[in-house]
Amino acid sequence: MAEILNLNHARKAKAKTDARQTAVENRARFGRTKAEKTLDAARADKLSRSLDGAKRED
Repeated sequence: MAEILNLNHARKAKAKTDARQTAVENRARFGRTKAEKTLDAARADKLSRSLDGAKRED
């Protein structure tokens, strides 16, 4: 015989796991310090300047 499943409990459990996964992704995306953000911005700026400096004029 199959186990009886309460759909409300299953729906809420799935919502909780989805919320936890979203929280993990948000912590990875937005949970950085100001120093880390400025370091990444400086690296991106340096990369774009070095690429622009290496371009040849036609």
